[in-house]
Amino acid sequence: MRRATTAVIAAFVALCSLLALAPQASAAPITTPPNCSAGPTAGCVQGTLNDDNDNGVADVELTLRDSAGASAKTKTDDNGRFVFQVAESGAYTLQLDTSTLPKGVTAATPQLTVTATVGQLQPAVFRLSGHGKGSKATTTGPPSGAKKVWNQFSQGLLLGLLLALASVGLSLIYGTTGLSNFAHAEQVTLGGVLAYVFAIKLGWNFILATVVIVIICGATGYLQDRVIWGPLRKRGLGLMQLMVVTIGLALAFDYAFQFFLGSQVLPVSKSVQRNTGPLNITPNAYIAMLISIVVLVVVGFGLTRTRIGRATRAVSDNRSLAAASGIDVDRIIRLVWTVAMALAGLAGVLYALVNGGIQWSTGIQILLLLFASVTLGGLGTAFGALVGSLVIGIVTQMSTLVVSADLKYGTSLLILILVLLLRPQGILGRGERVG
Repeated sequence: MRRATTAVIAAFVALCSLLALAPQASAAPITTPPNCSAGPTAGCVQGTLNDDNDNGVADVELTLRDSAGASAKTKTDDNGRFVFQVAESGAYTLQLDTSTLPKGVTAATPQLTVTATVGQLQPAVFRLSGHGKGSKATTTGPPSGAKKVWNQFSQGLLLGLLLALASVGLSLIYGTTGLSNFAHAEQVTLGGVLAYVFAIKLGWNFILATVVIVIICGATGYLQDRVIWGPLRKRGLGLMQLMVVTIGLALAFDYAFQFFLGSQVLPVSKSVQRNTGPLNITPNAYIAMLISIVVLVVVGFGLTRTRIGRATRAVSDNRSLAAASGIDVDRIIRLVWTVAMALAGLAGVLYALVNGGIQWSTGIQILLLLFASVTLGGLGTAFGALVGSLVIGIVTQMSTLVVSADLKYGTSLLILILVLLLRPQGILGRGERVG
């Protein structure tokens, strides 16, 4: 026990040292996510470049710069759309690179001064004249309404897969221990923060950094169960008391992130991203979806086709019976904590990759979605968490077609309530027998 405590202290000191490599920025950071949602910590600057024929002008480079000299570049997508996200209110200079305009298209004023405000969307309008080969008619392809539905569906599928990576582990923890871990979302934030430290601050190869981050996050799960949850279970603490401990741990993580990193968005992806392909999402999003699908398939195979997976499901079904049949319950629970934290860390890396960066409050923002996914799919069932995550992700994004984007999370929770009224055990959960 003493050795484990020493290991936790050493790991905490090492983590603080890594976070110290990310000093608070004096200037407002600027990122170029595929989509921008204005909120308490982010403002948006966006617009569309159209020629005289009202066709979108693609592949035009734009640069947004703040008063301190910090800047970010992006290119217009196939419809001429561009977007920037800022973390602080203030005056920004938006520069259009006229050398990237198609032949025959000119800009009356290639430079604008825009005032961005956190929590609001600021449109930026460039007046272009003429038309050329780089202009693409926005009327081609599906009708605008159908295209918007398809775009929101693809964004929802992406969100659902990222939620699934994290919620599967959360569901396994609940299934094997009965504990609702409110600190689970902070592991997602930790994964994104470490991606910033290793890939951006230290300049590591992103693939290598991702592997190391998954190992580190898995190790934190092992140490948590070894030093905190295992001893507390042996002392006979109730689930309510353990849940309060998870809330305290979540707050400790959140304030540590805010203390070391500040409130700014930490950029993770340096490359300029624009929507492409049949799903109209960024290349980074395709990569994240592919990795998520592969990992989820591997997890599903492990749970159904391996001895450890079958033992995990046995512990989840009945701990006492599993122990009586010779299964080392404590070992299985420790393994579940390790895998769950590793998956959450990977979800954090991919979340930061897709959105262009990570914030200290990311975990707070997605915690409710994680619990909604687990509850909707069926508490304690890994495959239920997967189904629930996909439903929550798609409903959340599709709801913006009929309600304000500020209400999209409320819509998904309303769907959760309606489903539970009809099927209290969740989509794939099993009803409890009475009597």
